[in-house]
Amino acid sequence: MTAETARPRPGGRAARNTLRFGVSLAPDASVPLVRAAQDADRYGLDLLGVRDEPYRRGTADALALMATALAATSRIRVLPAVACLPLRPPAVLAKTVATLDLLSGGRVELGLGAGRAPDGVEAYGGERLGAAAARRALEEAVQVIRLHWSDQNGLLFRGEHYRFAAAQPGPSPAHPIGVWLGVTGPRGLELAGRVADGWIAPSSLVPPKRLADGQRHLDQAAAAAGRDPGELRRVYVLEGAIDGRETRGFLHGPPRQWIYELTELAIGHRVDSFLYGGDPEHLPVFAMEIVPAVREQVAREKAFAQT
Repeated sequence: MTAETARPRPGGRAARNTLRFGVSLAPDASVPLVRAAQDADRYGLDLLGVRDEPYRRGTADALALMATALAATSRIRVLPAVACLPLRPPAVLAKTVATLDLLSGGRVELGLGAGRAPDGVEAYGGERLGAAAARRALEEAVQVIRLHWSDQNGLLFRGEHYRFAAAQPGPSPAHPIGVWLGVTGPRGLELAGRVADGWIAPSSLVPPKRLADGQRHLDQAAAAAGRDPGELRRVYVLEGAIDGRETRGFLHGPPRQWIYELTELAIGHRVDSFLYGGDPEHLPVFAMEIVPAVREQVAREKAFAQT
């Protein structure tokens, strides 16, 4: 089986109509990380994203934390948001993620990125690549991961950055794991549209004024590859602050402002998944007050648009 036969797997049409909410967890080893995961699960959130920053001092390993969080929770889905590819060989990453999915009963997704901190990557033994080479490595990694999860025998991949050979694949995950790319530039978005199951964008790098352009690049690339753009997940990491004062800018203000802005992102910008990346102390407000109100408002506006 070669790279050309490792095709993207559709995420399912139901995915496009399902709003998901979660938290983006910084793996600070000095805080009660397992309790934070359990709180997110108890609050009824859908996703727990774990930032993968092994080169930062005092951080827990993201994949080890994911395994512990899955064992300590019962329903929430867990993913690296996003896995640092230069420090995560894709075949090994594929086996780890598939194993976690099997042991958790299908509660794992995969966010994957080319590495946002080249100095840190290089300091930890990873290779520093230019932008174009990093994109090629990211595309090869997606191919290797899907080969590893396939049901074919005699696997072989020889790329510019990665090589992979195995008589048999596996283990296969418990469900079709979504591969969501953390990219920001036009060429990265074209790659995501061609080969991935979704896009993860941080609000600090992709504010609303850039979000529309990003969605257009994603849609055009998916359509050009013969794919349905509506099948791709659109994940937005909310890097803001919830407080009781007046608005101080996008995602910086009281809950009512967040409700309005997230509803606009869902309706106007087609974001279908939100990861709260603000102060953990305000997670209860996000989960118990903002999330239900956004779900209700989005459902109301969609129903009105259909009449």
